[in-house]
Amino acid sequence: MIQHILTPPDPIPYHTSTLSGYTWFQEVYNEHPDRIHCELGVRRHIFDILLGELRFLGYSASRHVSLKEKLAIFLYTCVTGLSIRHVGERFQRSNETVSR
Repeated sequence: MIQHILTPPDPIPYHTSTLSGYTWFQEVYNEHPDRIHCELGVRRHIFDILLGELRFLGYSASRHVSLKEKLAIFLYTCVTGLSIRHVGERFQRSNETVSR
């Protein structure tokens, strides 16, 4: 009985959507040209310019997040004003990943 109380329960995965953040970004980027503007606040060619500038400045992908997704997370946060928690849910990323 005491062992049961002292043993923590198995963790339950939180971000389990089949539509990952990168998959969502790809959908927004590749579909209707106005969609990326609506969701990220920039046109596709501007997104590409920003991405190129970030690469030029030495920014790169991290172990699990592409530079494209990092930029999308930043822009989405700016456009929506949502909390880290809500942005993390949209991109299926931890709060720590989104806030970096």
